[in-house]
Amino acid sequence: MFDNLQEQLDRAFHILKGRGKITEINIAETLKEVRRALLNADVNFKVAKEFTNKIKEKSLGQKVLTSLQPGQLIIKIVHDELVQLMGGQNVGIDFSKTPTVVLIAGLQGSGKTTFSGKLAHFLESKKHKKPLLVAADVYRPAAIEQLKVLGGQIQVPVFTLEESKNPLEITEKALDYGRVHFHDVVIVDTAGRLAVDEVMMKEIKAIHEQIHPDETLFVVDAMTGQDAVNTAKAFNESLNYQGIVLTKLDGDTRGGAALSIRSVVNKPIKFISNGEKLQAIDIFYPERMANRILGMGDVVSLVEKACEQFDEEQAKKLYKKIAKNNFSFDDFLKQIQQIKKMGNMKDLLGMIPGLGKMTKNIDLKEDTFKQTEAIIYSMTLKERKYPKIIDMGRKKRIAKGSGTSIKEVERLLKQFGQMSQLMRQMQTPFGREMLKTMTAHMGNNKT
Repeated sequence: MFDNLQEQLDRAFHILKGRGKITEINIAETLKEVRRALLNADVNFKVAKEFTNKIKEKSLGQKVLTSLQPGQLIIKIVHDELVQLMGGQNVGIDFSKTPTVVLIAGLQGSGKTTFSGKLAHFLESKKHKKPLLVAADVYRPAAIEQLKVLGGQIQVPVFTLEESKNPLEITEKALDYGRVHFHDVVIVDTAGRLAVDEVMMKEIKAIHEQIHPDETLFVVDAMTGQDAVNTAKAFNESLNYQGIVLTKLDGDTRGGAALSIRSVVNKPIKFISNGEKLQAIDIFYPERMANRILGMGDVVSLVEKACEQFDEEQAKKLYKKIAKNNFSFDDFLKQIQQIKKMGNMKDLLGMIPGLGKMTKNIDLKEDTFKQTEAIIYSMTLKERKYPKIIDMGRKKRIAKGSGTSIKEVERLLKQFGQMSQLMRQMQTPFGREMLKTMTAHMGNNKT
């Protein structure tokens, strides 16, 4: 996400590298490249022009700060303007009414049904709500069944009215069901429709007028770029929705929709979705997104993801094992499984300042840990607990069982040995105190 934009912006900032001050000449050259980078990212032309004009106004005449170079100063100005361009601050869902009714709308294939499932999972696991999913898409084959499957995976009930093909009837009865069964959030998944389809647009307006949703979220495929912005504008004229959801940000997207949509439609981006897993949903924070675009990482989001997967009881057990120098391959396996739950490894590394550029051309797939897990699973329980007993004969058997080579088995054993050595250092009074502090800190920050 935003890789090409980040690379082109870097080239633009490079123009000011080594310069003593910002002048009209060098800022004009830099902003020309910035504007070109934005247009290549499929940002709306007027938005790109206004954006660079604001940067020019704030840049000219500013003296270089003692600790800054012109290139660093312009990056700060661009960062601040990016934050404002994308809304300034995050805007959440208003839960003041019970039940809170959330209407999901958008084009066909934008990912509405999948997002509905993700939102239900997010609200239940992180906001401690009791959501109800409503299958109101009666047109797309298997849409209702898809929502049922998603609901089953996260154990959230799905309201259906199999005998009815009328979305108005379905939504009305779903609200009655939600109230009777004490659901505090009702998420209505509607059919995809084109803004130019008058019949379908009249239908979504009728649903909107009937259920009076507290939140109407427009789901848009970020890969459609500028078309996404135009569609969002057309839908807003009919529905006057409260927020936007950008999906498929993990695809080959240039980022134009994320940068243009807030300015053109004047509605906040509330959520972003970047994968098929039901956990792959994030609240949209303009400042964090600006950090990612400029290659500054997003440590806050990384820590939040880590805390979400943090198990306080498991951490206490792990601490006792480390203190007794009993850290085993089984413990290592559990740590790997927790990291995998946090999301795509390349995305996670991209959140660490400086690592995003380093991993750009490295193919880090979803199964990054697959080989390591295969080697560990090929060990006996005794070998996992006491790795030192693994001789050449055992290495050959483990390599054969895991479909790897002896060299790869030896590499893992060496890495584990280095990790164990680090664990032994934790047995010092200082190390134990530090470990206790870390454990307590993560427990207190668990969401």
